[in-house]
Amino acid sequence: MTPNMTIYDISEKAGVSIATVSRVLNGSSNVSDKTKKKVLDVINQYEYTPNAFARGLGLNTMKTIGVMCADSSDLYLAKAIYFIEQKLRANGYDSILCCTGYELETKEKSLNLLISKKVDGIILVGSHFIHESENDNRYIMDAALQVPVMLLNASFDAPNVYSIVSDDYNSMYEATKLMIASGIRDVLYFYNSTSYSGKRKLAGYRAAMEEAGLLRSGNLMQLYTGSHEDIQAMSEHLMKVQSKGILFRGVIASDDNLALGAIKYARTTGLRIPEELSIIGYNNSLLAACCNPELTSIDNKLETLCQHLITTLMGLLNGCEMPKKTVFSGEVIHRGTTLS
Repeated sequence: MTPNMTIYDISEKAGVSIATVSRVLNGSSNVSDKTKKKVLDVINQYEYTPNAFARGLGLNTMKTIGVMCADSSDLYLAKAIYFIEQKLRANGYDSILCCTGYELETKEKSLNLLISKKVDGIILVGSHFIHESENDNRYIMDAALQVPVMLLNASFDAPNVYSIVSDDYNSMYEATKLMIASGIRDVLYFYNSTSYSGKRKLAGYRAAMEEAGLLRSGNLMQLYTGSHEDIQAMSEHLMKVQSKGILFRGVIASDDNLALGAIKYARTTGLRIPEELSIIGYNNSLLAACCNPELTSIDNKLETLCQHLITTLMGLLNGCEMPKKTVFSGEVIHRGTTLS
């Protein structure tokens, strides 16, 4: 048997597309007998043993999808995992979850572990799996040689990798414009991530502020590096900003946790919300309804993203051509922390 033989090698040697190989492996009737024979001859010649992708050859399938996330205690990631597992189950699939943390080495080990379990596909939840260096993304490309790799809210252009993303740039751009239009010119951006999604949000904020001629220095962009559960530390970060003489009447946060930190800051300093401090969060999580006043937040359509991701994955596993990248728009949900 040729070592590390993949469906890409079969595709090349048979002179057909990867999608055609997938259809043959899945027993699709949408392949001519001549083409099917050509693919099967190559498979037999090289003693290629497909993984669970190959239901159509009568081989056993695990009917299992590997799911990876950095931190399942994060509200956004936890909710995404819930939606994904629910929708996989509705399609007759189980899942294996790996919580990797943020170190590249651990991500690689987790991905290799899932591949060794002969899963049918891999879902990477969140944008922390994509790195600046192309070499650091090699582990994803290698996995995609064997199974489809699905990215939730991250974008990466590589064979057999599919991206389902929320338009974080435009969502943050529109939210910033709305706050400026309400008469607030000193809008502070409070963020805690430099991931793919984090950078898109930051770029949207910058674009709106620069367009209005309001980004005079970097002081209004504040990176918080503490725990995502420590609301007190988030509040204290903003109090330190205030103590340096940096003035702001609006806060746009990259997630709802940080927005709660801004609300706590307002309570501690005696600022009235929204008259003296307006606040917008991101993710429209359950936290938005758990504070007083309730939090204005950007709904990034998480359940819609997860549904489309699973629909795309099921299509791929059934040998269908599916879009490589799909983008959904977010929406600002107005509540009590912003001016009408």
